[in-house]
This record gives sequence, C-alpha cells and structure tokens, in this order.
Amino acid sequence: MKIAYITAGAGGTICGNCLRDNTLARALIDLGHEVQLIPTYTPIRTDEQDVSSRRVFLGGLKIYLQQVLPALRFVPRPLSGFLDRPELLRWISRFAVSTRPEELGAMTVGVLEGETGPYRREFDPLVDWLAAWQPDVVHITNSMLAGVAPMLKKRLRSAVVCSLQGEDLFLSSMPSPYRERAFALLPELAGSMDVFVSPSRAHAEEMAGHLAVHPDKVPVVHSGIDLEGYAGRQRRAVDEFVVGYLARVAPEKGLRTLANAVAKLRAMNTFGRPHIRLRVAGWLSPEHRSFLADVERQVQDAGFAEDFEYVGEVDREQKIAFLNGLDVLSVPTSYGAPKGLYVMEAWACGVPVVQPRIGVFPELIDATGGGLLCEPGDAADLAKNLEMLMTSPDMAEEMGTLGRRKVQDYFHSKRMAGQMLTLYENLTPYRERRP
Repeated sequence: MKIAYITAGAGGTICGNCLRDNTLARALIDLGHEVQLIPTYTPIRTDEQDVSSRRVFLGGLKIYLQQVLPALRFVPRPLSGFLDRPELLRWISRFAVSTRPEELGAMTVGVLEGETGPYRREFDPLVDWLAAWQPDVVHITNSMLAGVAPMLKKRLRSAVVCSLQGEDLFLSSMPSPYRERAFALLPELAGSMDVFVSPSRAHAEEMAGHLAVHPDKVPVVHSGIDLEGYAGRQRRAVDEFVVGYLARVAPEKGLRTLANAVAKLRAMNTFGRPHIRLRVAGWLSPEHRSFLADVERQVQDAGFAEDFEYVGEVDREQKIAFLNGLDVLSVPTSYGAPKGLYVMEAWACGVPVVQPRIGVFPELIDATGGGLLCEPGDAADLAKNLEMLMTSPDMAEEMGTLGRRKVQDYFHSKRMAGQMLTLYENLTPYRERRP
C-alpha cells in the first residue's frame, strides 16, 4: 500500500504528535508498505530514527510572514521557496518559531480555510506532489490541517484519514474570533474525510461534538511505542523514593501540582525515610522559563531544593536511563491528554504511574493495572497516591510489572501499525482502487 502521512513540525520541539506519527510511519514501513511521512510548517523532531521526507510543505516561516505582510503572498514561488528550506526552518526554530495558540489564531484559521483562504497557493505544491504520487491513503496528522482535504478529494482517488491528537486544547486557547471560526469550520471539513481516528475513546467523544459526528463513527487506535532499547529495570533501593516527570515543561502539564504533591509527601514522611526526590526531564521553551523558575522557588520554599533536579531535554538513550532511575512517574495534566506516551514509556521500564482521572489515563490504567488515579489538579490526593506506592513497594513493583507486560503485549508500535492498516484497508476508496 502507498501511504502519504502529512505530519506537522512543532517549531523545533520534540512533541508527542511528531513522535507518534514517526513511530507509526516506521512501523508501517517495517510491514513492507511504501510510506512518505511529509512534514508541514517545520521539520519534525523525534528521539528515534527520523523517517520523514526532507522537503517541508506549507513552510511555517513563509505562512507566518504572509500573515504579517500579505503582499508576500504574491512573491514568485522560486523566490518564496527559499523560506521552506529545511536548514533555514531548523535554524529559525531555535529562536523565533512560535507555537502559542494566542499568537497563531489568524494563521490557523487561514490554513483551515484551505482553498478559500489566504494560503491557497501554498497548498498547491503539496496537492500537486500527492496527485503525481497517487497514494492509496492520505493520512492527516490532526484536524487543524483539514483544510487540505477538499482539495485532495478533487484531485486524488485516495482515501483521506484524519487523526485527532489533542488539537482541541490548542483551538480552545486561541483568542476570539479565531477560536469560534476554527470550531465552525471543522464540521464543514468533516465531510471531506473518509474517517477520523482517535488515540483514545475519551478523546473521540470530546472531538465528536466539535466535528458534529457520532462518537461511534470515530474508531480508536491506541498509541504504541517502539520497544527497542527498553529493558526491565532492577528493583529500586528501599532507602530512596524518586518521583519523576517526563514531559514538556509547561503549566498545563502539571509540574506545579506535582511539586506541591511532593512537598506534601515529604511532610507525611515524618522520619525522613525513604529519602524523597523529584526529578524532571523535558523540553523547556523560552516562554516557560519563568514558569520553571516559579516552580524552583516553590520547591525552595518547601525546603527540598537539594532534592529537586531538572535534567533538561533528553534523547532516547537518556530518556530510558531517566525512567529506569524512577520509582514512580507522574505527569498530572490539567487537561484531558489524548495519548499518554510517557505513561507507556514508563511502563516499558516497569515503572508505575500516578495520573489524573481525566483524558486517556483512566483507559490506560484500567487496561493495565499499571498505576493509580488521582483527582485532577488535587495535589493532596496525588500525594496520598504517591504515599501508597512509597509505603507499599511490593504493590508498586507489581503495578510496574503489569504495565510492562501490557506494553509488550499491546501498547507497542507493531500493534498500532497493524490496526491502522486494517482501518485503511476497510475504507471504500481504497477497496475501489484495488485490482
């Protein structure tokens, strides 16, 4: 099967969507299919082998500049094409590419407007390339790129699939009137999709309302991770209890709540044994440095600055080593996360988790028994659950083992690719193309 997967770079960030898209594309290639992982906006970043194409369509720098200076929309393509060079986009991403919804409302709506919007000319090279290649399936990474779907239906005989990957959080954070316009466009564009697919049932139900489709019409293909390099960890020392956080450092990811919970946990630990530490890893954007500084002051005021460590962004090898050094992982998001890749990564190392009862997390923990659930945003309840694992090491070990077993049996990339392939094969446009 020929599969064109349109992904979206995140301005130099290693984001969950890029990771999942790249992992899925690699697994489909390993199954013997011809896959083109096509970046838009900026090149993607991943901590695995990057299988994306070198060419970037809908270059984020060019689109942003056209939004600021509309006259640039009429610059001849050979001249404006310079702005899509991957080397330039990677370099610019280190300094100036914003991914903040507060700043990208007009651009997001313009992309959703597709052939009727201000970026029609920028879609043409992508649609022309796909029309020449004629894939069996075009898979769009999320509904914020759905503006291209009507053009695909006019030019190609391909099935068009759209993943749902948490874009509602971004769209909801855009200022008015862009927020309302974006949500109004989604049901209009839904008719050009053969199917939407969600990484969790909770997210399917959330997005179905925005798309004006029944939740039962949104199939679920849970995420899966590449298990290469993961090995069962050795049982941790009983005189130390290390709580870990592995995610982008941002307010909505819940680091402040976790730091507060660890402070409460230390207060419960009257005799100071085991020794409790908090370790944090993940990408930090310039705009959130002040947030991390606030958390560090919070930790200082709580009296455990020496037992708090931010190790920065980690590559794949460093990530696995980081996880192997934990007793528990918690990323207490304030929103309904749709994927939870970091939970699967922790389980691959045999590490139990404590997560909020929101989004994908109840599904994951119900399916595995690999951790505990707490009330969203409730540091005291999070601390109680952390204490339960700290004071019951046998239970914590069993939960970690259950999580690891389920990742090996189900939450891996080969299963994800197989289920996605079955979904592709059952689509009417693909069946009609088969000899």
